[in-house]
Parts: sequence; structure tokens; C-alpha cells
Amino acid sequence: MAEIAFWGHYLWGNMSEDTVVNLSQVSVTRDERIILGPLDFAIAEGERWVILGPNGAGKSTLLKLMAAMNFPTQGTVEILGLRIGKVDLFELRPRVGFCSSAMTEFIPSDELVRDVVLTAAYAVLGRWNENYDLWDESRAIALLTTFGVRNLGDREFGTLSEGERKRVQICRALMSDPEILLLDEPAAGLDLGGREDILSRFAHFSRDSRAPVTVLVTHHIEEIPEGTTHALLMKDGLIAVSGPVNDVVTSEHISAVFGLPIAVLKENGRFSARAM
Repeated sequence: MAEIAFWGHYLWGNMSEDTVVNLSQVSVTRDERIILGPLDFAIAEGERWVILGPNGAGKSTLLKLMAAMNFPTQGTVEILGLRIGKVDLFELRPRVGFCSSAMTEFIPSDELVRDVVLTAAYAVLGRWNENYDLWDESRAIALLTTFGVRNLGDREFGTLSEGERKRVQICRALMSDPEILLLDEPAAGLDLGGREDILSRFAHFSRDSRAPVTVLVTHHIEEIPEGTTHALLMKDGLIAVSGPVNDVVTSEHISAVFGLPIAVLKENGRFSARAM
């Protein structure tokens, strides 16, 4: 297949006043090699994004920039109107919920599930001498209920299955009532039942008008939740195409990014793909 010919092709309009994420001429270099960018990218209030692409495309690196977990080598990153490098990150990070399997290793295995969620209110891992009020406790229980793991509240985190851990981490990411929610492959490693359950719960949650702006990273278009409004396709650290999800997640674009003829279908609000 010919090399993809639409790098940096944007299908959405100009940046508006309700922009919550703005990356301008951003690039990230590791060991003298550019692994991301240069790229421009913006997200507006009320949008729900999915970032797709093959392994090594730069998806997780981009997500960590938006989570203020990494810094760009060049360019500017503005989150909720605050520029990374010129703001106290301890004030910014509670406003951005971040869920990644890489965080699992930092959660104490003997921590109670309820406390894994509660401690996010103080942006710490491992309960110590913090004081939590009734609102904190009620919110933690409500989130665990929403994602179907309320009955696990008194279990130790280390005893949970992969699917249960994913749900608890999403609850933790939402505990501080963030304005942006970033999810790095939330369905990775789950069986079919676990994947469909977590995606349906997430779709139901995101239909709430009070839900935060969301960005979900995945390799698989079957994992795009209902209600997703926009998509960004990446390859080799660059943006290939980006805009409204139905305009981006097409057979032509997916085939070009993954380097294989792929037929993309959409039925009942969900995408699927098969090789042609």
C-alpha cells in the first residue's frame, strides 16, 4: 500500500474560546530521536475524543502531555488555559483525571479498593492520615456503584482481576471531579464480556451533561464507546487525520494508517473492522 498521504489533515474548524486543550508545534525527543510531532492539536469543551493508531504511533506520549505527566521538548501545551512549565502542576493535575495501566504498579496491593478511590481527593497513593468528609466518602461509593464495583470496596486492590482493577482506576480518575478525563487503553487485557461491560458503563456515564471532556486511547476501533464525537489517527508520531469521528474512522483512513486494506463498519453506534 502507498505511504499515507494526508498527514496533518484536520477536518474540524478553528480553535474556539471554549478550548480546554491546546498543543502548538509540540514535539518530544528521546535519545536524540523525535518520537512525537511536531504537531498542533486542540480539544473543545463538550467533546469526546478517541485516539487511534498502531503500536509506537505516539498515542500514549500525547496523552501524557495532556495529563501534565510529561513535558514537550519543543512547543507549548496549554491545559484548561494554563501553560505547562509556567503553572504549579500540583494545582493542575487534580483537574485532569488520568487512568493508565502503568499507574497500577504504584498502587499498594494491600490498599482497600475504597481507599484507592478516596485518596485521589488528595492526589496521593496509599492512605495515611488524611481526613475525608462525608462528601468524599459518598462520591467514592457513587463512582464505585456507577462502574459496577461497589461490592469490592472492602477488598484489597491486589486481589482484583484485571477488569476490576480497570474499573477502580477509572473511579479513582474521576474522584476529584476533573474537567478532563484521559483514558489510556481502558479495555486492554479484558475478555469480550469485560470489554463490553466497561464500554457500556462508560458510554452511559459520558451521556451525563456534567461528565468531563474525555480522551480515550486504543488500538482497536471496536473499543470506541458510543457517544464519541471526535477521532484522531496517528502514525510514526504524527497526526494523520483528525476531526468528527464519522469522517475520520473510515475504511480509507484506517487502511492507510495501519497499512492493510481494512473495511470499517458502523452499526448501532459502534464501529467494527475486518481485513479485506
